[in-house]
Amino acid sequence: MKYFIKLFFSALLAAALVILPAAAVYGSAAYETVETDVTKMVSDMANYLMEAVPEPGIGQVGGDWAIVALARSGVQVPDGYLRAYYDRATAHIVSSAGVLSSVRYSDYSRVAIAMSAIGADPRNVGGYDILGRLMDYDATAAQGINGPIFALVALSAAGYGDEPVVGRYIECIASKQFADGGFTLSGTVSDPDTTAMAVTALSQYRSREGVAEIIDRALERLCALQSPIGGFASFSSTNSESVSQAIVALCSLGIGIGDERFIKNGNTLLDNLSEYYLEGSGFEHEIGGGASMMATEQALCALAALRRMQEGQCALYDMSDAPRLPADASGSGPGAKHPDVSVPDILIFDIAFSDISGHKNEAEIIALAKRGIINGFPDGEFLPDGTVTRAQFAAMIVRALGLHKGDGLALFADVPEGSWFYDYAYFAYGYGIIKGRSADMFDPEGLITRQEAAVMARRAAALCGIGAELDDTAVRNVLAQFIDYKTIAPWAAGDMAFCFHYGILDEDEAIEVQPSRQIFRCEAAEIVYNILRAM
Repeated sequence: MKYFIKLFFSALLAAALVILPAAAVYGSAAYETVETDVTKMVSDMANYLMEAVPEPGIGQVGGDWAIVALARSGVQVPDGYLRAYYDRATAHIVSSAGVLSSVRYSDYSRVAIAMSAIGADPRNVGGYDILGRLMDYDATAAQGINGPIFALVALSAAGYGDEPVVGRYIECIASKQFADGGFTLSGTVSDPDTTAMAVTALSQYRSREGVAEIIDRALERLCALQSPIGGFASFSSTNSESVSQAIVALCSLGIGIGDERFIKNGNTLLDNLSEYYLEGSGFEHEIGGGASMMATEQALCALAALRRMQEGQCALYDMSDAPRLPADASGSGPGAKHPDVSVPDILIFDIAFSDISGHKNEAEIIALAKRGIINGFPDGEFLPDGTVTRAQFAAMIVRALGLHKGDGLALFADVPEGSWFYDYAYFAYGYGIIKGRSADMFDPEGLITRQEAAVMARRAAALCGIGAELDDTAVRNVLAQFIDYKTIAPWAAGDMAFCFHYGILDEDEAIEVQPSRQIFRCEAAEIVYNILRAM
């Protein structure tokens, strides 16, 4: 679900600057000096990176992080440079059939973050859903704490910060916190890099129950790990990357480098990071070790984060202000999203229904209800096992996609002006989502069946740029797993296969299609939710 919750958290962080002690640390002269130094280093490092990495593509070093650092630096980066990265990354993804790694899911997070930074859609890169991989909690968490950390950053950066899986990632990170408040990739000793990255990942979710406490304890440990000269040692190596991660973490919370907790013997984090700076040549990993591309990319991310905070801009990984990638570098997949599709933002942050606790589709129902896509009943119930009319399902899809144009409704004699469903039917027909049960009848009050819902869902998916139509062989292969596939109407077979193939219809543990069965309200919510998730 695109563009969900980031603006709300940005507002919270902006408000927090008024009360955080760090906000009042800078005197005007000191602030101006720091700002000037940061601006100079950002410009120098951005120009260096563009020269050192003339053809960035997918890769941990000299690739995606370089793009993130440059795109968020505030330095003017040529459009052609960013487009070329998108094209190379897309070619790589297409050639690998969307598979970046089978064990290291942070690769998907890294690429998704880079795509969000340049204003591209990580849900459709060459027709492949890179961000969608992170909905697989087990595969992502199998990597260790790195998986959930970067998954949280990627999901919030792309505007999917309220996906149900987010809560599981937060719980996973919380379970890895040591008694002293720190985190580590391996072993039993808190590591500043991992501790700082955990803070950054959790920063967008600070208002969730228990998260602020996790962050505060981690900050205390990070402060305790800082050396007397303002730096950090990670796994016995005093290095710049640890300092960079600490700066990003503090800035993600709106805490400046002037926070007295992180000034040691007069040395700020920026003072320490500057010790690794080689003007015109990048940053060192260790002092005296020569320029390191990884250290340089992380340092530019840190400096960009600091500069953005100083200038009152969105945090480094809050991509809500990222300019859209030019049109000639997007929409290259099987289908491009219709320009009128716009998923509504959250309208209600605290919502609950009395009869869905523990229900299989509880998360999907709540996610849609927060955006006004579906509603409950006055008594506080949702009635998940209730039926759905054709008009109600059309209304859900229209609201979910933000559609607002229509045409030709006079064809339907049973959709009178003034009816509650008139506008929804009008828009659904105008965008080709509904066709009617006959040439002039829509049957708005008729209960919708699974195969009818699949037809509408496939048409909605086409508007969202989801996937490509399946050929006859693929349709047979998908449907043959169900014992009653021959009962599917010929006009719905391709659409049902499409919906199962792209995860719009849930095939887990299903042995029957039940095409003529009326769908339940919970199923309708799941279908619409899965369309948005696949965008």
